[in-house]
Amino acid sequence: MTVKTFQLGELNANCYIAVTAPGQCVAFDIGGSPRLVLEFLKMNRLKLTKIFLTHGHFDHIGGVEELRKAVGAEVFIHDDDAPMLSSSGLSLHSAISIMPFAPVTEFSMVRDGQLIKDGNCCFRVLHTPGHSMGSVCYLCDEENIMFSGDTLFCCSVGRTDFPGSSPESMRRSLERLRELDRDYKVYPGHNEFTTLNYEKENNPYMRRK
Repeated sequence: MTVKTFQLGELNANCYIAVTAPGQCVAFDIGGSPRLVLEFLKMNRLKLTKIFLTHGHFDHIGGVEELRKAVGAEVFIHDDDAPMLSSSGLSLHSAISIMPFAPVTEFSMVRDGQLIKDGNCCFRVLHTPGHSMGSVCYLCDEENIMFSGDTLFCCSVGRTDFPGSSPESMRRSLERLRELDRDYKVYPGHNEFTTLNYEKENNPYMRRK
C-alpha cells in the first residue's frame, strides 16, 4: 500500500491518502482545505472512494464536506463522535478555530471490530476511546499498517483534558494496542510516523507499570 501524507488545517493534522488498488484510494482525516488532495488525486488519476475519520475534532474533519462533495466518497466515523460532524461546539471548532465551520451532512457509522473493504485492502476498526469517546484506529492487517489518529503518537498520546476525553479510557485503549501481536507501521494524527513495537518499548504511556 502506498501512503501519501498531507498536513492540513490550522493545527497541521496529518491527512493520509492510501492507494488500495490501481487507480483507487481512500483518505484518513481531512483537517483543512482539500485543495492539495484534489490536485494529488487528479495528477495521479486516482478515484477516492472512502474517507475514514479517526475522530470528530475539527482539526481532523475541517475539509471533509468539501472533499466529499467534490468526489462523492463515503465518510465513516464511530457513532460516539458522529454528533461532532454537525456541531461547532462538540468538535471544539468554536473554542479554537477562526475558520468557518463546515458540517458533514452525509456519513456512515462504524463499530468496533467492523471490517471495511476497499480495493485490495481490508480495514479493521479498533475502538480506542480516550482522546474522544469515539476515537478509533484503522488497521490494515495485510499491510501491517495502523492509522492511529490522536490515540497514539510517536512517544506520546493524544490529550485527555478535552470534553469527552478520559484518561482512564485512554489507558485501556493503549493496553489494547499493547496486546496487538503485530509490529504495525503507525501513521498518527500529528507529527511523524512510528511503529507499534517502538512505542511499546519507548513510549512512556505504553510501558507496563
